[in-house]
Amino acid sequence: MMTGYLANLALPRIGEITRCVALGKKEKIPVDQLIGTVVIERTIDFLSLMIIMVFLIILSGDQITIFLRESILDPIQQKVFSIFGSTWILWIILLTLMVTGLFLLIRYKKRLRKIRFFAKLFDLARGIINGLKTITNLKRKWEFILLTIVIWVNYTLMTWVVVFSIESTSHLTLADSIFLLVIGGLAMSAPVQSGLGAFHYIISRGLLIVKGIPLEEGLVYALLTHESQLIFVAIVGTISFFIIFRRHPKDETQ
Repeated sequence: MMTGYLANLALPRIGEITRCVALGKKEKIPVDQLIGTVVIERTIDFLSLMIIMVFLIILSGDQITIFLRESILDPIQQKVFSIFGSTWILWIILLTLMVTGLFLLIRYKKRLRKIRFFAKLFDLARGIINGLKTITNLKRKWEFILLTIVIWVNYTLMTWVVVFSIESTSHLTLADSIFLLVIGGLAMSAPVQSGLGAFHYIISRGLLIVKGIPLEEGLVYALLTHESQLIFVAIVGTISFFIIFRRHPKDETQ
């Protein structure tokens, strides 16, 4: 896991592949099947975040909705509108490309399999599907659900404990930390290395709009939260990378 986080500092989301390669090397599991489990993991993370967001909107009222609209939804819509003229045009283009691509894959599947690149692509897709099927074969489903809840509780506490390091944020409650967790999670999904910039932007503006905390103070909180994790990832990730990928004497003799 830490090896994957370290790789994300180099390129966005490359850590997911790196983690699969590292685990495949250690446990001798096909990488394509491990990619399927990563897809499951990210899907569950997204669903968990959406569930928390829904509860947050219900409990907090219009403030969260206003922030999400002003800081995330409206800027995205304006960007799409400036490029395509309408969001419907973008959806039509994407849908057309998806349908056309799917039709060509199904129609010429046998011919494409004769090409080495597409043969590898089909094998990878099959491995991912097999990995996705693991969610239906869990032997300890309730333990899986419990550990998922525990992880998100710890994420919340990790977000909350930092507020006490700054006087202007020390009055924030546990419920406020859930809000920060949600918007921070949305920022971390941005296609940049480890959420650099996006996390700081959204957190500082979230604290300003919803809690009235000055932008500079919100940015200090974001820096403390993000960069403390970044330093930890850099140190532990480097050690983990060395442990997993170093060559052992017995490997050199083979």
